Amino acid sequence: MKVVFSRKGFDSSAGGFPSPIIDGRPITLPIPTQRRSVTTYGDLGLGDIVGHLTKGKLTRKTLCHYDPMFEGGYCAFGQTGAAQAHLCKNGVTVGDVFLFFGLFAEPDGGDRHHRIFGYLEVQRVYAIGAKPDPSDQPSGFSSTHPHTIGEWNRNNTIYVGRGQIAATAPPILRLSISGEKVSRWRVPPWLRAAGLTYHRRPERWEENAILNVASRGQEFITDTSNVPDAAAWLDGVKVAIGGGAHDHG
Repeated sequence: MKVVFSRKGFDSSAGGFPSPIIDGRPITLPIPTQRRSVTTYGDLGLGDIVGHLTKGKLTRKTLCHYDPMFEGGYCAFGQTGAAQAHLCKNGVTVGDVFLFFGLFAEPDGGDRHHRIFGYLEVQRVYAIGAKPDPSDQPSGFSSTHPHTIGEWNRNNTIYVGRGQIAATAPPILRLSISGEKVSRWRVPPWLRAAGLTYHRRPERWEENAILNVASRGQEFITDTSNVPDAAAWLDGVKVAIGGGAHDHG
């Protein structure tokens, strides 16, 4: 099974700010867009939050790239271009898992860090191509998926399956080490031996399961097929996202 650490949402370049953690809940903010979307921040109930965070630069009427989409215990996620080519090259398909992470902070901007905010267990893969049709909209989702709107690269793809978004911010979902650069992650000990795409250079890895994460790249892939410890860690992450208690492991 492949596990994909998938970078999504607001950050210092896309959106300009971290997504906020409000009353203990991580609120992931989709990036703003001017095309291939019919969904606004207001549609998602995020108008006041994004307006306050950006001091009015973005408003409830601003279009956003709502992807991944979560609804009713399922997730739909679209990818295209070089990032989709990377997923395809590494054989990501049905049965694999995306762990979505982003940059978060307290409402005042303090304690910036990367954390996992949701997951997708892939059950179906739709290669919808450069000119998707409205019929390519994943069933069971009330919002129109952006990858079904307008023109895309020829490898435009949507992954659909069981998934959830986190309602709390437990320690196990935090990646960045507290008090250090957001790019210094504490990772599960098995990850170095399993390997992670975009992180081949030995100097990225330190003792005590510390990883200096790449600043570029959306999809970081590890193959856990021969890593017994990975399944228990992944189960703990999914339990934590679902609201269950779990110690940091």
